[in-house]
Amino acid sequence: QQQKRANQYRAEQLYLAQLRQQQLRLQTARNYSNDPYISTAPSYRYVYSGTTRETNQYGVDVLRQAVNYGYQQGVRFGQADRQDGWPANYQNSAAYRDANYGYSGYYVDQADYNYYFRQGFQRGYADGYNSQSQYGTSLNGTSSILATLLSSILGLTSLR
Repeated sequence: QQQKRANQYRAEQLYLAQLRQQQLRLQTARNYSNDPYISTAPSYRYVYSGTTRETNQYGVDVLRQAVNYGYQQGVRFGQADRQDGWPANYQNSAAYRDANYGYSGYYVDQADYNYYFRQGFQRGYADGYNSQSQYGTSLNGTSSILATLLSSILGLTSLR
C-alpha cells in the first residue's frame, strides 16, 4: 500500500479470500464409487504443450471454467492496475502467477488448468486495463470470455 497500490492490494486480498473459500469446500471427502468421471470414456482431444490429451465432458467443463475464471480475475487485476496508475503488466499479478483459482484437483492436470487460466487472465487483464470488451462481456457484474474465443483457446476436437 505504501507504493499507492490500494486497488491492486484489494484485488489480491479478494483473490486470496476466494482461494481460502475454495480450499475449505475441497476439504470435503470425495466418493469415487459414484464419480461419473471414473466411468465416462474420453470424448474430446486437446493439445497442451505439444502433447495430445484426452478428456470427457467433465474435463472440458473444467477447462472452460479455467479460461473464464482467468478472464474474470484478469479483468479485476487489470482494472486495479489502471486505477492505481501502474503500467500494464499482467505477469506481475498474484492471480496470474498462482493460476489455481477454481482448480479442484479433478478431471484435468493442474498444469493444464494453470495454462488455460492464464490464457483467460491475459485477455481479461487487457480488457480490464483498457476499459474495453475486446475479448469478453460483462453481464450483471460477471465477466465472461467470448464463446468463439473460448473455443479457439481450447482447440477441442470431438472423438465421436
